[in-house]
Parts: sequence; C-alpha cells; structure tokens
Amino acid sequence: QVQLVESGGGLVQAGGSLRLSCAASGRTVSRNAMGWFRQAPGKEREFVAGISWNSGNTGYADSVMGRSTISRDNAKNTIYLQMNSLKPEDTAVYYCAAHPSWYSDLVRGESEYAYWGQGTQVTVSS
Repeated sequence: QVQLVESGGGLVQAGGSLRLSCAASGRTVSRNAMGWFRQAPGKEREFVAGISWNSGNTGYADSVMGRSTISRDNAKNTIYLQMNSLKPEDTAVYYCAAHPSWYSDLVRGESEYAYWGQGTQVTVSS
C-alpha cells in the first residue's frame, strides 16, 4: 500500500510562488506515473500536472502551463510541483496521486490513479 503526504501549501499573494511536495511511503513509487490535481470550492477535482515514471514525459493543464513545473526525485520517493505567478483562481486543495502500474507513462485521467494524498491547501490572495 502507498501512502502519500502533501506539504508546502499555504497563503501567498498573487504573483508569488509555492513549491508543493508529495512524499510517498509504504513502498516505492519510483516506477509509477504521478500526478497533481486540485479542487476549488464548489468545483470538481481537476488535473493540474502529471509526470511519467522516468520523468521522460510531463503534461500540464492549460490553466497552469508555463507557470508550473512538475518534477520527481525517485531516490527520495517524492514529487514536486513548483508554481509561479500564482493567481487567485489557483486557490484550491492540491492533491498528489500515484498510478498503480509500473513503468506508467503520463496519465491525465483522475480515475486512472489508485493512490491519493489528503491534500494541501493553497490560497492565493489578490
């Protein structure tokens, strides 16, 4: 079983930056595709960014393209989401997720992920 714990969220002014981390435990996720999702109040959870198991392929939602970078450190069993030029509309709870299959490529579909963290709140003030 995989446990995921997100950290790094907080309150930031518009235009600021945050780096979210997601640490995995229980077993390694170094062979699994990983993703970041977010859910704003009153909205459905949506894909933010994803990364293949070997970092060879990354993908982003249009809303964060050019402002965010997903990365992973397989030695630390951790993935990251660097977010810059934050906007009030980025306010949401951010979740990381792990795909269940080894050697998985970039995955955007929420239903394809098997393991989820509890989320970390990001609030961007205007």
